[in-house]
Amino acid sequence: MNYIIFGGSGFIGTHLIKLLKSEYLREGDKIYDLDIVMPGEEGVVPGVVEKIDGVEYIRFDVRDPIIFGSKPEDGFTPTKNDIIFNLAAVHRTPGHPDYAYFGTNIKDAENITAFAEKYGIKKILFTSSIAPYGAAEELKEETTLPTPNTPYGISKLVSEKIHMIWQAKDTSHELTIVRPGIVYGKGEHGNMTRLYKGQKGHYFVYTGRKDTIKACIYVKELCRFFAYRMIENNFPGVDIYNCTFEPAYNIQQICETMQKATGMKRHIPLIPGGLLMTVATIVGPLGGKKLGIHPARVKKLMISTNICGKKLTQSGYKFHYTLEESFRDWFEDCGKEGLF
Repeated sequence: MNYIIFGGSGFIGTHLIKLLKSEYLREGDKIYDLDIVMPGEEGVVPGVVEKIDGVEYIRFDVRDPIIFGSKPEDGFTPTKNDIIFNLAAVHRTPGHPDYAYFGTNIKDAENITAFAEKYGIKKILFTSSIAPYGAAEELKEETTLPTPNTPYGISKLVSEKIHMIWQAKDTSHELTIVRPGIVYGKGEHGNMTRLYKGQKGHYFVYTGRKDTIKACIYVKELCRFFAYRMIENNFPGVDIYNCTFEPAYNIQQICETMQKATGMKRHIPLIPGGLLMTVATIVGPLGGKKLGIHPARVKKLMISTNICGKKLTQSGYKFHYTLEESFRDWFEDCGKEGLF
């Protein structure tokens, strides 16, 4: 059996590969990472400079049709027992022109589902996003009507529908769509890393409120759920899961827990949101983006990502980490030198 990971050189994919290799790889099984970039190249997880032994790395652009006899299929033959993990996406916002989200995220869904259909592969896990819900304070469950208000969110919702069409063609197909909250852990270099550095450097402030909900999940937890769904279980049909702690934590709880887990003591001031947005509007174009002082990021800090994880907790999956344990594990992965 093959584990075929599209976009496996990124943050989540790197952790998934390590988990599969350490706990799920049986004799005869193989792991394939199909990505436009390889470990150690610009655009992948910073600090990941070496390929993992025993993993086949194939350079491939998911925007291209997947045709047998040419890359990415040179060197292996897909089988109906294989499992596809579709992690490929253009995702960071802000950061890309609108067409980039549609051109990559929609084409990758079309090409990967066509690949699965051609070779009779019955299992796909697709990493979507909470972006299809749109930005709003209200609690979002898996049954909430999606109302995306960004090009990224729209492209991800369309991608979900493309995967669902693939599943509907054969009732034996197994499709899991995951909508993770903020995913954090070693190599993330995103929101949680900036949050740690902001506290450490005394420049993070609460933007207008301390109770902003920020649904999140540890990357190792997320990968374990992937394996639980796709390897440990069979479930013909389609299912969508919000992947986050339940109940979701607010920004003050996250900051206090992060400080406790890393032995840091910081006072975080509360600054009026309107004032901070004005500063971000002025400073952002002058280089404030590097510090997270960017209007789009400040706005994201002021709006809750109020995502319900109840379905995940009732699925039979057992969490391996509490919030504090996840921060401690991440801290230890970094040699207790910080969170990066």
